[in-house]
Amino acid sequence: MAYWLMKSNPKYFGIHDLEHLGTEMWDGVRNYRARNFMRDDMQVGDKVIFYHSSANPSGAAGVMTISKAGYPDPTQFHPEHKHYDPLATEDEPRWYLVDVTFELAFSETLPLSELKFIPALEDSLLLKKGCQQLTVIPLDFKHWQAIIDMANTLELLPNDADTF
Repeated sequence: MAYWLMKSNPKYFGIHDLEHLGTEMWDGVRNYRARNFMRDDMQVGDKVIFYHSSANPSGAAGVMTISKAGYPDPTQFHPEHKHYDPLATEDEPRWYLVDVTFELAFSETLPLSELKFIPALEDSLLLKKGCQQLTVIPLDFKHWQAIIDMANTLELLPNDADTF
């Protein structure tokens, strides 16, 4: 099992949208490094921190699981879609996505301002200069556990969230 952090602006798609839908495609990623993570590395069962970006506050908002490994993002093929890519073809897709399934929402967002003070995260890509724009970030287990532990310490996890 691998661990990830995936960012989304909650104005467009947040943890409660995923909670309502249950499972959804994580579409629209147009960064090659993030695409490669989804195409090559993410597997069914991997755990993901759902991170609200460009929010007030930005931070960890919940947990989801990869429920379908990487496959071509269908939005790239449709000219009427905002994620259309005229260079992508069915035979040679450029963009990939994964399906994610809701696990839990934190009672409040665990803000980046708090995450910055967790010693175990100091070597994570989340805090590394130049990587803040990545929308898909691999986490070491120690990074994952530090975020979950902080959420638990701040009582942001539901009482029945003992599986993490």
